[in-house]
Amino acid sequence: MYWEVIEVRPEPGGSLFVRFADGVAGYVRFLPDYFTGVFERLRDPAHFAQVFVDQGAVAWPGEIDLAPDAMYEQIRRNGEWVLSGELEEAPA
Repeated sequence: MYWEVIEVRPEPGGSLFVRFADGVAGYVRFLPDYFTGVFERLRDPAHFAQVFVDQGAVAWPGEIDLAPDAMYEQIRRNGEWVLSGELEEAPA
């Protein structure tokens, strides 16, 4: 699939660089309020740095992952996907 992640690496400031199978690339930026619930463990920089690609998705140990299709759409449009604990508003 075109939205399959083929490369991920942690970046300074708690963000990720990702590259997709079709060459689209950009960043996932986490706002501090995103790290709740299952994502709480990612507050630890050592755990965050353990990011890897698992069957085309961005993942961490402990069965934590991000949806590659939603990530792809935001990065393709904006160059980045900003994740916040706030609910996203539906596009007008």
